[in-house]
Amino acid sequence: MMKRLALLFCLMLMTAAGFAQPGTDTADPKLSPAERSIALANSLIEKNPKNFEAYNALALALSRRARETSDVKFYNMAEEALQKSSAISANNFDGARIHVWLLLGKHEFAAAREEAIKLNKKTPDDVMLYGFLTDANVELGDYPDAEKAAQWMLNLRPGNLPGLTRAAYLRELYGDIDGSVELMNMAYQSTPPSEVEDGAWILTQMAHLQLMAGKPEEAEKLLNQALLQFPGYHYALQNLAKVRITQKRYEDAVALLQQRYNAAQHAENEYDLAEALELAGHKEDAAHAFAEFEVKSLAESGRGDNSNRELIFYYADHAHQPTKALEVAELERSRRHDVYTLDARAWALHVNGRDAEARKDIEAALAVGIRDTKFFHHAGEIALATGDKKAAAEYLQKAAALNTPVADQARIALARLDASANAMRGQ
Repeated sequence: MMKRLALLFCLMLMTAAGFAQPGTDTADPKLSPAERSIALANSLIEKNPKNFEAYNALALALSRRARETSDVKFYNMAEEALQKSSAISANNFDGARIHVWLLLGKHEFAAAREEAIKLNKKTPDDVMLYGFLTDANVELGDYPDAEKAAQWMLNLRPGNLPGLTRAAYLRELYGDIDGSVELMNMAYQSTPPSEVEDGAWILTQMAHLQLMAGKPEEAEKLLNQALLQFPGYHYALQNLAKVRITQKRYEDAVALLQQRYNAAQHAENEYDLAEALELAGHKEDAAHAFAEFEVKSLAESGRGDNSNRELIFYYADHAHQPTKALEVAELERSRRHDVYTLDARAWALHVNGRDAEARKDIEAALAVGIRDTKFFHHAGEIALATGDKKAAAEYLQKAAALNTPVADQARIALARLDASANAMRGQ
């Protein structure tokens, strides 16, 4: 699962610019943008260890490095930097604001929203606090408040990058894929060429949107551009693997996901690899990867930054342990009510035979407007299980119309539905 937070392009750029000093050498082409920012912040700290703003800049740069690498250790290092900032200047605003970002990065969404609300009351004209509120409310499933916060960002500073990316994500959730692509493209055109990771992130988001629209060729072009701009980028590798699966080039997908997993051995990354291995016919390797995934996922299941959605689908679709799937789904739903959690819980309820409840969840998710093939397929199967063949056909036809791997499953379900109807007519 791509952990979707529209992270803070403008704030990072402004912070780096604010601390830049003539003669500071951070222009090593071998360094990433985050590594250059880390070097700059460390050089300022060496010159003045009591400079709390330099520690804030270091925390921000380390958080950015976490996104570049998908390595969560940088969040812990950022926390340490913020503690030093606070020790020098207790309750400084920038430090408190960056702490909210760290909470979002660690998927502590309820805590992040609470902290952002407090800071917003003190400083109601701070653009990025509205961004934090957008992110937290999206992940908690409070879309009206997320939309209000995103609109405030654009009202306060029209055309700002973090506002554009957040508005784009909301349009995706509301089903306006073309509008989302348009906003992401606007953000990309405004991104400085030196910010290669920011640009690669936006290109990858645009590719994700093209995949949702059933346009893998367009997605592939964008992802190749992203990987040229930021080689080995883990988000781009993930989405390019999805393109390869759509093209039924399963061995290529395995190679891409193996590269991604080698760089960041997270549970969700191993789950994606295991599924690709299974599609490629490597049954033993897939079984081994799934087993490792389960151990890792269970170990982090109680944390905010977890792989519980993947764990739900593992138990539902691969391990065939429906009771465990529902246990994890209920745990995750106790934390958040976003559309992806609703979809996962609906499927867990379905495999447990509780289809009336499942239908409420999947229809609540679709009511937001999202046009996701997986959601439509799940909705079709659930409607079919409740005996509503008309609704099942409508949902499955929507899924089958898109050129995605899940569309094949929807076509199989439609064929099954047609065969049942033909059999009934022949009686």
